[in-house]
Amino acid sequence: MENVGEQRELRTELPLAARWFPNNEWVLIAVLLVEVVLFSVSGANFLSAANGFEISRLAVEIGLLALVMTPIIITGGIDLSVGSMMGLSAVVMGALWRDAHLPLPLAILITLLVGVGGGYLNAAIITKLRFPPLIVTLGTFSLFRGIAEGLTRGIENYSGFGENYLFLGQGYLFDVIPTQLLIFVPATVAIYWMLERTAFGRSLYAIGYSAEGARYAGIKVRRSLTVIYTLSGFVSSLAAVIYVAHLGQAKSDAGTGYELMAITAVVLGGASIFGGRGTILGTVLGLFAIVILQNGLRLSGLPAELAGIMTGFLLIVVILFDRYSKSASAAPAGADTEEEFEVKNSQVGIISAAIILTGLIIAGSNWMLVRSIRDNGSAGSSEAKNAVQNTGTGKKAVIAMMPKAKGDPYFISCKKGADEAAKELGIELLWDGPTDLDPAKQNEVVEAWITRGVDAIAVSVENKEAISTVLKKAKDKGIKVVTWDADSNKDARDFLINQATPQGIGETLTDEASRIMGGKGEFAIVTASLSAANQNEWIKYIKQRLTEKYPEMKLVAIQPSDGDRDRAFTETQNILKVYPNVKVVMGIAAPAVPGIAEAVKQSGRNDVKVTGLSLPNMCKPYIKDGIVDSIVLWNTVDLGYLSVYAADALVNGKLKKGDKTFEAGRLKSIEVVDDEVRLGKPFIFNKENVDNFDF
Repeated sequence: MENVGEQRELRTELPLAARWFPNNEWVLIAVLLVEVVLFSVSGANFLSAANGFEISRLAVEIGLLALVMTPIIITGGIDLSVGSMMGLSAVVMGALWRDAHLPLPLAILITLLVGVGGGYLNAAIITKLRFPPLIVTLGTFSLFRGIAEGLTRGIENYSGFGENYLFLGQGYLFDVIPTQLLIFVPATVAIYWMLERTAFGRSLYAIGYSAEGARYAGIKVRRSLTVIYTLSGFVSSLAAVIYVAHLGQAKSDAGTGYELMAITAVVLGGASIFGGRGTILGTVLGLFAIVILQNGLRLSGLPAELAGIMTGFLLIVVILFDRYSKSASAAPAGADTEEEFEVKNSQVGIISAAIILTGLIIAGSNWMLVRSIRDNGSAGSSEAKNAVQNTGTGKKAVIAMMPKAKGDPYFISCKKGADEAAKELGIELLWDGPTDLDPAKQNEVVEAWITRGVDAIAVSVENKEAISTVLKKAKDKGIKVVTWDADSNKDARDFLINQATPQGIGETLTDEASRIMGGKGEFAIVTASLSAANQNEWIKYIKQRLTEKYPEMKLVAIQPSDGDRDRAFTETQNILKVYPNVKVVMGIAAPAVPGIAEAVKQSGRNDVKVTGLSLPNMCKPYIKDGIVDSIVLWNTVDLGYLSVYAADALVNGKLKKGDKTFEAGRLKSIEVVDDEVRLGKPFIFNKENVDNFDF
């Protein structure tokens, strides 16, 4: 403790910059300035006050985790369970409110106590059993998430919360300031005060330097660690309460991946992963470096994946810098001061180079974007002129289109049609979304598009309750909203671009299964997500068709694949073992069908056939081998094409409520029924016709 006190006294004798930025936090300030300058040029409305507050709102949940992670990392520890604790807290609160019928304030209080209990569990194992924090929290990372999924069976989600509670996550004070800041700002001040202005905070630095040395100095190490890990659990639950209010829904996957983002923000902020160093200022700067990067890329119309690349690059540089700093600080007392000064200058050079390189990457990406837009514009100049004349604004219409998951081959094929339509119409098409099934990320993307002021938004909805609020916000701002592939709540959009009615899909799938099975026997379904609204709607009509027309057919299992081929393979293997009498396994997600087919092929079960909903190219080898009997789908290229045409028609007033048809380019006259634009009936692909299609 004496050592820490001496260091603090020495620190007051250092130059002003060294005292204010003890861990070179100025580097992140430089990074932030570079980001702001670049995105103010390339990002529409980036410098607006509304976007500034939006950035702060998006930082709250991860920011809370980063704040509480800072003292933990300062002690040389880690807490990988914070994201999983968010998921557990979310479903506990939802279950207490909806199922146990407790008042919401009481449900929130109990939820916060659950977080305290989870944090104390981590602390007890770390301090009493002397297990490493990495191993302990890696275990509770799985434990907490597993309990959350067990409570909900992976499919239950809680929604319908009152407006007063939702205001906490979605509201704005005076229509400007996000409500969450009333929690985040005091939390930041409180943890800053704890670390910088209390003996307890100084003791955490001492523990980070040397836990054994801290014990000899009279610091109660066990008690200090218990406090900060328990606080971590409490703050994780608090973040979950805000997250649910923000999203409007409590699910077991709340907070997935947030622990890594929080750790990244802390380490970017200059905290040493070896302990003994870190500041709340650095953590906040690291947090906003990440959030501004993500926000700016979206407003610039650039792929959000670049944020991960750039953040990872900066993180590696900071870790190397941390390593150099540690080596320099461990140098012998008699070391040449000039050499030490040169080492520090080289470290500064590395960071400066990183800042410059990051700026060049962003600038280069923007240049490529502008060039591609210019090339597209010149390639379709006549269409662009027509578009300008139709809108009467003197600029291209901007249509923002979002899939459920960008990497899914199904949506990749939809993008082909969307690009085709955008080129014909001479509009600017923004294509962005999460890389996996994440409704929270969908909300973030839509919020960025609202700030940018796009003309229309077209969304393939992962979870209708989660996204409907933000889509309503877009409509209130005068942005046209359509959904495609899967729907939101009706009052949150103008039209649904329906590839086929849910009833038509469900009935066609059931009829195909019946044809293969001869109208009787057992079959199973492998879906993408047990909470996906469109797939659950199809399953509803499958069950209804069974009751009405096929009483001798029995649906014995419905298993999720998370839209992943390998997961579908594993689930099918389990189905074949548990239900040996299954005659058909039906996949109702594009990657699931080939995964199912491979499992059936490897099992050697010639008595089992595969059908479902997928893409021809993905299933072609299995169709030709006779493992997949048929697949049901629509022309996905046409679906993307129609979605862009409908969005553009809405912007230009060529599609309105009450219309019976509208003209959609090469698709010609398209039927409109109430608030649905219908592509047509499902199509059946089989061995006879599959070679005629290439998507």
